[in-house]
Order: sequence, then structure tokens, then C-alpha cells
Amino acid sequence: MHPLISADELRAGLAETLVLDARWSLGRTDGREQYLAGHIPGAVFLDVTRDLSRHGEPHEGRHPLPDDAALAAAARRWGVRRDVPVVVYDDDRMLPASRAWWALRRAGLDVRVLDGGWRAWLAAGGEVETGETTVPEGDVVLGSPGDSGIIDTRSAGTWPDAGVLLDARAAERYRGETEPYDPIAGHIPGAKNLPIARVLTEDGRFRSAADIAAAFDAVGAEEGTAIAAYCGSGITAAQLALAGTLVGRDVTVYPGSWSAWSNTPGRPVATGAE
Repeated sequence: MHPLISADELRAGLAETLVLDARWSLGRTDGREQYLAGHIPGAVFLDVTRDLSRHGEPHEGRHPLPDDAALAAAARRWGVRRDVPVVVYDDDRMLPASRAWWALRRAGLDVRVLDGGWRAWLAAGGEVETGETTVPEGDVVLGSPGDSGIIDTRSAGTWPDAGVLLDARAAERYRGETEPYDPIAGHIPGAKNLPIARVLTEDGRFRSAADIAAAFDAVGAEEGTAIAAYCGSGITAAQLALAGTLVGRDVTVYPGSWSAWSNTPGRPVATGAE
């Protein structure tokens, strides 16, 4: 199943689809308010900070993954059912939707991201519903991926020895020229910088497969290479994993990312260009 779905495709199959609204942006807390003001008919709100992450210690990063059981319980609360297609969307460049896609896919759920998100839905003439959507408890049984598809801080430090570690943050953060969120500026030694903007268009959609593949190839993340990715707190890295899937690249994610690395005493820090 292709991980993206167009607004027109979703409109055609909306009656048979469970839609999850994952509106969230870093520094904002009004995702639910935006959802209540208008959402895709039948969509259920997904709280990125509560449902797709958990409270952790500083060395675990800002958005550590929820426990497997907690994610499974959240999925049932959203109304996810066996054999019912699931589509997730947002209004922030498909960023939080990509985190949802990645987390749920790790747990064995087939899920797709609405290409272009909320804006694409509106542009396609999609109907809008307001207020809360109430759904029956779902019956889905998610897997327990544990440590599958992820690496911890120790492994992130050694990954460049065996493969390519990608830093999905903006170039100035990678170089250590600025750091708006974490205590130390810079990057993990040996990491290559692939800012997420290089695989997205200006309106927040994914670029063509050829362009995405070229962006990966340019930093040595060629097909068949062992690839891992990190960002600030593990959300943008999930979007880079989705981009990799679009071009046949399997991307392991470091969920703690720079927020975990920079809060772990003794971790080396590199600055400047590659």
C-alpha cells in the first residue's frame, strides 16, 4: 500500500475510512481547538504529545515514544478497527501525520498520510465538520515492536561507523550556529545533514521520487545503505523515514534525537559543516 493518499481518493472512500486528525505544531497547544473549529467529516482527534509520546527524563528527549501498550490503547480509543483503512492528516507540512504513520506502522498497522493535509482537503472541495466526533471503541490489536526500527543514544553514536546517520534539522542548527530548544548546539559526530526541507516542496508536500532519491544519494544514503535519522526530538526524523519509504530506503529512527543526545552527559558534539 502506498503511504500517501490524495484528497480525491480519500473523498471517494471516506465512508469506509477512519480518519485521524493529528494537528499539532511545535510551540502551539491549540490543535484540538483547530480540530473542533473544522475537520474532515468523521475525523477523530489524535493528540500528538499525549498519544504519540510520553513524559520522560531529559536524557530520553522531548518526545520519547509511548509504551507499546499505551499506543495500542490509544488506537482503540480512536476507534481503529480491524480491516478498516486508516488515514491521518494535519496542517503542518505532514509532519505530525508522519510521526503517526511511523509509530503506527511500527506496530503493524497499515496507515496512509493525506498528501498535502488539511489544505489539500479544502482545495479539493472536501466537506468540513465541526465539533467532536465520538466513535465506538476500536478492536484493533497492534503489535509490540519494542526496539524494532529504532536506536538509542549509544547506538546513534556508533551508527556512522557502519552506515549513514542523517540529521534532518535545518543546516544552521546542524552546524551549531543556533539552537532554540536544546542546551547544546551542534550535531552528532559523523552525522550527515539532510534538512527535511530538501525533500519537501514549498507548500509542504513531498517532492518527486527522483528528487527525494537524489537528496538521499547526495549525502551517501544510497539504496542498500544502513540509514538512521534524527532531528530535534524525533518527529521530523519520522517524516524523513516516510520520505525514505517513498524511494525504497529503510530508515531507522533515533527517537530521542538531539534533545536526548544533548541532555546526556559525556556525549561528544561536533559543529560546522560536514
